[in-house]
Amino acid sequence: MSRKSFPKQFVALVGERSLLNLTLERVGRWASQVLCVASDEHRFLVADTLDALSMTGSLILEPEARNTAAAIALAVLHVQAQGDREAMMLFCPADHHIPDIQAFESMVEQGQAPANQGAIVTFGVNPCFPSTAYGYIRQGRERSDGSRQVDGFIEKPDVGKAQALCLQGDVLWNAGIFLARADRLVQALEHHAPDILACCRTAMGGASRELHQGGAGGHTFVRPEPQAFLACRKESIDYAVMEKCSDVAVVPFRGQWSDVGSWNAVAELQSPDEQGNRVVGHGLALQSVNTYIHAPHRPVVALGVQDLLVIDTPDAALVVHRDHVERVKDVVARLDHLDNAQAVTHRKVNRPWGWFDSIDAGPRFQVKRILVKPGSSLSLQRHHHRAEHWVVVSGTAEVTVGNSKILLTENQSTYIPLGEVHRLANPGKVPLEIIEVQSGSYLGEDDIVRFEDTYGRAGA
Repeated sequence: MSRKSFPKQFVALVGERSLLNLTLERVGRWASQVLCVASDEHRFLVADTLDALSMTGSLILEPEARNTAAAIALAVLHVQAQGDREAMMLFCPADHHIPDIQAFESMVEQGQAPANQGAIVTFGVNPCFPSTAYGYIRQGRERSDGSRQVDGFIEKPDVGKAQALCLQGDVLWNAGIFLARADRLVQALEHHAPDILACCRTAMGGASRELHQGGAGGHTFVRPEPQAFLACRKESIDYAVMEKCSDVAVVPFRGQWSDVGSWNAVAELQSPDEQGNRVVGHGLALQSVNTYIHAPHRPVVALGVQDLLVIDTPDAALVVHRDHVERVKDVVARLDHLDNAQAVTHRKVNRPWGWFDSIDAGPRFQVKRILVKPGSSLSLQRHHHRAEHWVVVSGTAEVTVGNSKILLTENQSTYIPLGEVHRLANPGKVPLEIIEVQSGSYLGEDDIVRFEDTYGRAGA
């Protein structure tokens, strides 16, 4: 379900809402404006999530990921450039599930006192089992502000060490959530990771800014200067700063928390039946024990099995024993090595104007279901190798073909000859849905020559 073009923070793993949606909703209680650091290719997915929550904010768009130290440095420098050098900043991963909002708020409030005194505050989760998937925080003496001093960070341990750590009783899982003043973070970066801070300073000094109109009043896309940012080394904030810094405080989180890092973690979010089976959607577990089925689209039956996870999507299925879920990343790497499309993208692909779903394909033809959001349009384009037929299913389509422009409504259709300049737009107030039938010698997405694009996508 998580692909390179559509990572897990955008996936609806908890009910109908994505983890990013839930995270923004959680922090939105403090402010209607937020700052997101994301990949440039995911900018419209983030903007759409903000729009859905009627939130505005700035999006710092990385040309390539450089891990959390650089991401935090970009965010701090951006906030300081706005004039608030001592701003209190809360950093939250976008892919955590924290259903107990009140416990989360209480935790953050408890961290404000040590943060105001100049400490970098991290938050830890009371471990409920000896996990090898999480890092650990060793708690030290109690501070006068009610928090605990951090005595050390322990990277993901093996099973034996994880069991020993849990028995000690003075460790917490590292939740990767931080609270600190902006000036304190800059000071720590200057002392412990000056090269990362220098690269980010140069990148933000040469950043470009673009206003993107959204449902809540718009968002600012901030793009760090690419060459400077790509010169930055990749390192986590834990390695770069936290493990070296002497004034780090920890506050425990006492509510339910999951980083949803594996299918076992996803399964734990569902209530089991008497046999320990957990089912989402149209799954059916018969004569089975401790089995999880994720089947939102069609019936999936597990018969006479035990300790399996079965995940079904429109274009790929996974069957894995629960003891091997941590190796799914090896499967993705293998698929990527084989140039398998499912390692990168879903059958349904999001675009800034809406989405398309490739519902059928064969030699010299492909059929897509396309949805265009109200007021949005595809680029003015042409194809060298394919012609297209469009049938309107619902809504109103404004179709440009060559020098002519026509309006089509439900059950009407048109034909786009090979090589003809064309554009599809939705001038209405409701979503436009069409069926597109492509025919030709080559049907790849890279057979697009763009002449004009609302979303700044250039070239083929």
